[in-house]
Amino acid sequence: MSQRIFEVKVISGFAAAHNLLNFRGKCENLHGHNWKVEVVLRGARLEDNGILVDFGEVKQAVREALEDLDHKHLNDLPYFARNNPSSENIARFIFERLSEKLNSPDHSLYSVAAWESADACATYMEI
Repeated sequence: MSQRIFEVKVISGFAAAHNLLNFRGKCENLHGHNWKVEVVLRGARLEDNGILVDFGEVKQAVREALEDLDHKHLNDLPYFARNNPSSENIARFIFERLSEKLNSPDHSLYSVAAWESADACATYMEI
Protein backbone atom coordinates (compact mmCIF):
# COMPACT_ATOMS: atom_id res chain seq x y z
CA MET A 1 0.00 0.00 0.00
CA SER A 2 1.39 3.38 -0.94
CA GLN A 3 1.48 6.44 1.28
CA ARG A 4 -0.21 9.53 -0.12
CA ILE A 5 1.49 12.84 0.32
CA PHE A 6 0.52 16.36 -0.66
CA GLU A 7 3.24 18.75 -1.81
CA VAL A 8 3.19 22.54 -1.96
CA LYS A 9 5.88 24.51 -3.79
CA VAL A 10 6.64 28.23 -3.71
CA ILE A 11 9.20 29.88 -5.98
CA SER A 12 10.91 33.15 -5.14
CA GLY A 13 14.31 34.73 -5.65
CA PHE A 14 16.99 37.16 -4.62
CA ALA A 15 20.05 38.86 -6.06
CA ALA A 16 23.41 38.77 -4.29
CA ALA A 17 27.15 38.70 -4.77
CA HIS A 18 29.62 36.15 -3.46
CA ASN A 19 32.99 34.61 -4.08
CA LEU A 20 33.72 30.95 -3.47
CA LEU A 21 36.66 29.97 -1.31
CA ASN A 22 39.09 27.18 -2.23
CA PHE A 23 37.41 26.78 -5.60
CA ARG A 24 40.42 27.22 -7.92
CA GLY A 25 38.46 28.83 -10.72
CA LYS A 26 36.80 32.04 -11.89
CA CYS A 27 34.15 31.80 -9.17
CA GLU A 28 36.78 32.62 -6.54
CA ASN A 29 36.43 36.16 -7.88
CA LEU A 30 33.61 38.39 -6.70
CA HIS A 31 30.54 37.84 -8.89
CA GLY A 32 26.76 37.81 -8.56
CA HIS A 33 23.67 35.80 -9.38
CA ASN A 34 19.94 36.25 -9.52
CA TRP A 35 19.10 33.13 -7.52
CA LYS A 36 15.77 31.39 -7.94
CA VAL A 37 14.66 29.58 -4.78
CA GLU A 38 12.18 26.68 -4.71
CA VAL A 39 10.66 25.80 -1.34
CA VAL A 40 8.75 22.51 -1.01
CA LEU A 41 6.55 21.46 1.92
CA ARG A 42 4.97 18.03 2.31
CA GLY A 43 2.25 16.56 4.45
CA ALA A 44 -0.20 13.69 4.51
CA ARG A 45 -3.24 15.46 5.94
CA LEU A 46 -5.10 18.55 4.77
CA GLU A 47 -6.75 21.07 7.04
CA ASP A 48 -10.56 21.03 7.21
CA ASN A 49 -10.61 23.59 4.39
CA GLY A 50 -8.80 21.20 2.02
CA ILE A 51 -5.47 23.06 2.19
CA LEU A 52 -2.11 21.68 3.30
CA VAL A 53 -0.67 25.10 4.13
CA ASP A 54 -1.63 28.64 3.14
CA PHE A 55 0.50 29.80 0.18
CA GLY A 56 0.48 33.31 1.68
CA GLU A 57 2.03 32.05 4.92
CA VAL A 58 4.76 30.23 3.01
CA LYS A 59 5.46 33.21 0.72
CA GLN A 60 5.75 35.56 3.70
CA ALA A 61 8.21 33.26 5.49
CA VAL A 62 10.28 32.93 2.32
CA ARG A 63 10.31 36.73 1.81
CA GLU A 64 11.55 37.21 5.37
CA ALA A 65 14.29 34.58 4.99
CA LEU A 66 15.49 36.02 1.70
CA GLU A 67 15.63 39.60 3.06
CA ASP A 68 18.81 38.60 4.90
CA LEU A 69 20.43 37.61 1.56
CA ASP A 70 19.00 40.01 -1.01
CA HIS A 71 21.47 42.53 -2.47
CA LYS A 72 24.20 41.49 -0.05
CA HIS A 73 27.77 40.28 -0.37
CA LEU A 74 27.10 36.85 1.10
CA ASN A 75 30.67 36.35 2.31
CA ASP A 76 30.13 39.25 4.74
CA LEU A 77 27.23 37.52 6.54
CA PRO A 78 28.13 35.63 9.74
CA TYR A 79 26.68 32.31 8.50
CA PHE A 80 28.84 32.39 5.38
CA ALA A 81 31.94 33.39 7.31
CA ARG A 82 31.70 29.81 8.68
CA ASN A 83 30.24 28.18 5.53
CA ASN A 84 31.43 28.81 1.98
CA PRO A 85 28.59 30.69 0.19
CA SER A 86 27.99 27.92 -2.36
CA SER A 87 24.53 27.21 -3.72
CA GLU A 88 24.51 24.11 -1.50
CA ASN A 89 25.10 26.16 1.65
CA ILE A 90 22.68 28.87 0.53
CA ALA A 91 19.96 26.21 0.18
CA ARG A 92 20.83 24.87 3.65
CA PHE A 93 20.78 28.40 5.17
CA ILE A 94 17.30 29.05 3.76
CA PHE A 95 16.08 25.60 4.82
CA GLU A 96 17.24 26.13 8.41
CA ARG A 97 15.55 29.53 8.59
CA LEU A 98 12.27 28.27 7.11
CA SER A 99 11.99 25.02 9.05
CA GLU A 100 11.78 27.03 12.29
CA LYS A 101 8.77 28.92 10.92
CA LEU A 102 6.95 26.45 8.68
CA ASN A 103 7.12 23.01 10.29
CA SER A 104 3.96 21.82 12.02
CA PRO A 105 2.49 18.47 13.08
CA ASP A 106 0.60 18.26 9.75
CA HIS A 107 3.29 19.44 7.30
CA SER A 108 7.00 20.04 7.17
CA LEU A 109 9.60 21.64 5.00
CA TYR A 110 10.85 18.98 2.59
CA SER A 111 13.46 20.75 0.47
CA VAL A 112 14.95 24.04 -0.65
CA ALA A 113 16.64 24.41 -4.04
CA ALA A 114 18.88 27.36 -4.85
CA TRP A 115 19.20 27.94 -8.60
CA GLU A 116 22.22 30.09 -9.45
CA SER A 117 21.42 29.96 -13.17
CA ALA A 118 18.68 28.60 -15.42
CA ASP A 119 20.43 25.23 -15.67
CA ALA A 120 22.22 24.72 -12.33
CA CYS A 121 20.86 24.32 -8.82
CA ALA A 122 21.67 22.71 -5.49
CA THR A 123 19.00 21.22 -3.24
CA TYR A 124 19.09 20.72 0.54
CA MET A 125 16.74 18.42 2.46
CA GLU A 126 16.77 16.57 5.75
CA ILE A 127 15.61 12.97 5.46
